[in-house]
Amino acid sequence: MSETLSTAAYVGATILFILSLGGLSNPESSRRGNLYGMIGMTIAVLATVLGPQVTKAGYPWIIAAMVLGATIGLYAARIVKMTQMPELVALMHSLVGLAAVLIGYANYIDPVETAHFQGAEKTIHELEIYIGVLIGAVTFSGSLIAFGKLSARISGKPMLLPARHWINLVGLLVVIWCGARFIASPSIAEGMTPLIVMTVIALLFGIHMVMAIGGADMPVVISMLNSYSGWAAAATGFMLNNDLLIVTGALVGSSGAILSYIMCRAMNRNFLSVIAGGFGTGGGAPASAGAQPAGEVHPISAPETAELLRAAKNVIIVPGYGMAVAQAQHTVYEITKHLRDMGVNVRFGIHPVAGRMPGHMNVLLAEARVPYDIVMEMDEINHDFPDTDVAMVIGANDIVNPAAQEDPASPIAGMPVLEVWQAKTVVVMKRSMASGYAGIDNPLFYKDNTRMLFGDAKKMLDEVLVALKA
Repeated sequence: MSETLSTAAYVGATILFILSLGGLSNPESSRRGNLYGMIGMTIAVLATVLGPQVTKAGYPWIIAAMVLGATIGLYAARIVKMTQMPELVALMHSLVGLAAVLIGYANYIDPVETAHFQGAEKTIHELEIYIGVLIGAVTFSGSLIAFGKLSARISGKPMLLPARHWINLVGLLVVIWCGARFIASPSIAEGMTPLIVMTVIALLFGIHMVMAIGGADMPVVISMLNSYSGWAAAATGFMLNNDLLIVTGALVGSSGAILSYIMCRAMNRNFLSVIAGGFGTGGGAPASAGAQPAGEVHPISAPETAELLRAAKNVIIVPGYGMAVAQAQHTVYEITKHLRDMGVNVRFGIHPVAGRMPGHMNVLLAEARVPYDIVMEMDEINHDFPDTDVAMVIGANDIVNPAAQEDPASPIAGMPVLEVWQAKTVVVMKRSMASGYAGIDNPLFYKDNTRMLFGDAKKMLDEVLVALKA
C-alpha cells in the first residue's frame, strides 16, 4: 500500500471514529456508533500493517500478536459479566499505558529511530518520548490500582499519606529535573538513568494518586484514566510519527477529560480535589457503626411491594450498583413490561454516577431491552417525584441520599441526587443496612414514607413479579 493510500485510509478511519463518538452519545444510536468504531479500527489496522512503514519481516510478529490478542479478547468477552465491566475497562486502560511506556523505551534505544535527528528535532523527539513514558507509566499503575479497587482486591478506603501533597510536589520537581538531564544527555546510555528514575516516580505517583481516591469517586477515576490512556496513545503517535494515533488519542483524551468534568459536576466535586484525594471509606460498612441509627426503619415484604405497584399510576425506578451485582436487570424489565401492560406509567431515573463507571446503568438496562424512551437522566426526571406514587430504589444508596441537601457537614453535601423521598412511597431494596460506597449513613431509610425490602435484589424482584402476576 502506497503512502498516499495509507494516508487516505487514515483520514477515513478518523472520520469513522468521530462518527462513532457521536453515535455513542445517545443510547438509540450507540449500536451504530460501535459499528463505526469497529470499521474504523479495522481500516486503521490494515492501513498500518500494509503501509510502507511495515516490512514483510514484521508480518509474522504482527499476525502472532493479533491472534494472541484476539484470543484473549474473545475469552474475556465470553467470561466477563456486565458487573465486571468497570474493572475490565480499568485493566484495558493499563495496557494502553504499558504500551506507551514500552514504545517510548524502544523508540529511544533504537539507533535507527534516533540517529537522523539533530538539533531542535532531536530535542523535540526526546521530549515526546519523555512525556509519553511519563503519561503511560501513570496510566499503567493507576489503572491497575483502579482495577484492584473495583474488583474488591484492594480496599475502597482512601489511603491518605501524611504530607501527601508535598510528596507529590517533590516528585514533580524530580521529574522536571530528570527531564532536563534526559534532554541534555549526550548519549543513550547516559539518558537511560533519568528516564528510568522518572518512570519509577511516575509509577509510584499513579499508585499514590488512585489509592488516595475514595470509593465514592471511582466513576470519576474511570473516566479520568480513560482520558489519560488517550493522551498516552497520542504521545505514542508522536513517537511513531503516526498521525492516526495522534488524532484518535486526542479524541479519546479530550472526550475523557470532558466526561470527567461532567462527572465531577454531577457529584458537586472539584476535579483537582478528586485527584488530591477523594472522600469515602470502604463500601459496605454498617451505617450505624460508631453512631446511633437516625430513626426506625419500616420493612416491607415482596407481596406488599407488588400491591403498592399494582395500585400506583406513576412509578419511577432508580437502579444502582446493587442491581448490577444481583444481575436483576432482566427481572426489572419483566416487572416494567407487566406494569406498563396494566396501564402504569413506569420510568427510570438514572444518576450520572450510578454504578462504578459512566453509563453503567444505561448499559445494563439496554441489555435487558428496557425501552430507551423511558430511561431518563436525573435532570429530566427529578421534578416529577412529587407526582410519583412509588419510587423504587434498587441497590442505590449515595445517589438518593437526602443528606446531600439537608446536611451541610455531610461529605456529599451539595452533590445533586435523585430526590426519591418526595414520592408518596419509597421502596428501597437492599441486602442490609450497610452504607453505600461513600461509607456514610442515609437518612432516606428512616423517613416515614420509606419502606425497606431486604434481601437479594434478584430474589426479591422475582417474588414481586410472581405476586404481580397472581
